[in-house]
Amino acid sequence: MTKKIFHFLNIIFVFLYVYPGSILGFLIYKDISKQPQITTDFIVSSNHVYAFLFLSLLGLISYINKYKIIIIYFLLTSVILELLHIFIPNRSFQFSDLFGNILGVLISIALLILFNFWRKK
Repeated sequence: MTKKIFHFLNIIFVFLYVYPGSILGFLIYKDISKQPQITTDFIVSSNHVYAFLFLSLLGLISYINKYKIIIIYFLLTSVILELLHIFIPNRSFQFSDLFGNILGVLISIALLILFNFWRKK
């Protein structure tokens, strides 16, 4: 069941990421150019950290036996989706977003390692 949820959310995530404009901004602010902000950004984009952290955790839990493949998938996806913003109208490539994507993946990996370490004790 978690695999189905993961695949469904992954499709929605990719669609929201490559859509030219902000669907969430339109739904919340009635403005496609405005992006909702969960928390203020620091060095990296916090929205991107949260999104990739959530999706990566769900993917790692769903595919715990294939964790190497899913880690490579998320690292490549985090880079490729951000690079696509160079070509998508009304979107822009930003290093803070890219590093937020990667940080979200790395935090999810660290959390899973800590959980497995704690569980084995």
